[in-house]
Amino acid sequence: MRRRLALALLGLVSCTGAPSAPAPARIARTEQLSGTAALLIAVSPVSERVVWASGTQGTWLRTVDGGAHWESGRVPGADSLQFRDVHGVDERTAYLLSIGSGAQSRIYKTTDAGASWRLLFTNPDPKAFLDCMDFWSPTQGMVVSDAVDGKVVVLATSDGESWARLTPSSLPAAPDGEGSFAASGTCLVARPGGHAWIAAADPARSRVLRTSDFGTTWHSDSLPLTTRAGSGVQSVAFHDASNGLALGGGTTAKPEDVNVAITADGGRTWTPGGRVPLASGVWGGVPVPGARAAYVAVGPSGAAWTRDGGRNWTPLDSVNYWSVGFASRNAGWAVGQKGRITKFTGF
Repeated sequence: MRRRLALALLGLVSCTGAPSAPAPARIARTEQLSGTAALLIAVSPVSERVVWASGTQGTWLRTVDGGAHWESGRVPGADSLQFRDVHGVDERTAYLLSIGSGAQSRIYKTTDAGASWRLLFTNPDPKAFLDCMDFWSPTQGMVVSDAVDGKVVVLATSDGESWARLTPSSLPAAPDGEGSFAASGTCLVARPGGHAWIAAADPARSRVLRTSDFGTTWHSDSLPLTTRAGSGVQSVAFHDASNGLALGGGTTAKPEDVNVAITADGGRTWTPGGRVPLASGVWGGVPVPGARAAYVAVGPSGAAWTRDGGRNWTPLDSVNYWSVGFASRNAGWAVGQKGRITKFTGF
């Protein structure tokens, strides 16, 4: 179900949205020149100066001056791939994740600032479909796939090179049609100490899978989000090991939908939050480092933010975005259609 939605999004969302709405007075937004017209789907700030991004047509981007200048390129032989997640390590090192059935799902790595890319992993299972990734360190990370034959599929690496499927007995069974949202790179988040959370949904329910020991043991917790075909949890964001949000939406959002859930105990329990005012729902959301309880959420109909942990939301913008990432309260980037990159500061 989620893989079909992920592939269909390219055709379903073609508008650029209404003219940009002004952000709150103390928050500044600056359009940056990306140097590409490709749809940008994921962004990974390393610092206030170093940021990586990725998108369709095998596209990757990098800046080392906070976005004043962006370098863009395509991974050789990958022009047909959609890089729907990127993880930047430093100004020279980054990982790319492409999505698609079977061998279209791949992981690449550069250690020379994008001059060359090595193919680390090609998905051998025709039923699997990689969705997103995150890392605890430059070499220790995790990738989640849509479920296969009633089982959650999680891959991990401890050396930043080889990837293997995790098979702990505590990894819960998966309902038919369950998967994660492969269109923002935010359906999986890793935090220091081995904590990680995966947002997953099927047509009937949404849940979060969580681990606190690098994937050795797992727990499953239900979410109070509106869930139906084409909707449900799509993003998960945590400020620390305890406080986080699960964010939902899809292509069929309705005004009465519950699209935010809040936790203060690491995901063991969740309560409904205030609705993010985006007509499309939320496709990607992240915390704002250094701004306690602040998060930014984006989707094809704009961007919004909360300063109180998801209880109240304020619009920031009204143009098309697919993902967002922050290095600090003064350096965040949202990416979207036609090479769009917007920098936000002043949270």
